Amino acid sequence: MRSEADLKRLLLISNSTQYGRGFLDHVEAELRAFLARARTILFVPFAMFDRDAYADKVRSRISPMGLEVESIHRASDPLRAVEGAEAVFVGGGNTFRLLKSLQESGVIPALRRRVAQGMPYVGSSAGSIVACPTLKTTKDMPVVEPRSFEALGLIDFQISPHYLDPDPGSTHMGETQEERIRQFLEENEESVVGLREGSFLRVEGASVSLKGTTGARIFRRGAEPVEASAGAELRRLLSPAKRESAP
Repeated sequence: MRSEADLKRLLLISNSTQYGRGFLDHVEAELRAFLARARTILFVPFAMFDRDAYADKVRSRISPMGLEVESIHRASDPLRAVEGAEAVFVGGGNTFRLLKSLQESGVIPALRRRVAQGMPYVGSSAGSIVACPTLKTTKDMPVVEPRSFEALGLIDFQISPHYLDPDPGSTHMGETQEERIRQFLEENEESVVGLREGSFLRVEGASVSLKGTTGARIFRRGAEPVEASAGAELRRLLSPAKRESAP
């Protein structure tokens, strides 16, 4: 019998819009393949203030793929909507607003259970971060205050989407994304995938595959970051670095 961990299927996208291309264009082929068995998808627009406009935008883009889109914010019973969903798409926006709304809606336990049972989960940007153990690797402003930073915990590592490599020629004196991730690892154990725009992760059970065109940077506590290219299997790279025993 397969364990629940073996049933998990997630597509975690760094960005929904790639420079020079339309909304979800750069991941359409992957979305079609990932959602091939679904006829409907439940969209979660909680990361945006105007939920109606966001849901309509997603419906107009995904419907031509042959999927009927329902939005959780229009459901009379959000919990029942999650329980009956064939697949879920959690969109990007402000991560604090997204997590607070998920907490207040009461659907987090159901989402965890359905994903563990094999329901496909698609996340983009903030929607990818809330699949992590916490939202601590977001760069968003805390425009609202969630009850806690604990997120869905669908995966055992963190994602830092929209990852930008340090620019050696920049005169900007603020912290780079790499410096912020290193600060996270000073206080936390979870490995971090610096997911560049144009890249995404396909999780199938225990497998974590890096896809897209731009690669990623893998950060582990106690180790120097390593580069990962498209097509790489990341599971081994995401394991905590081995530490030398204290004398």
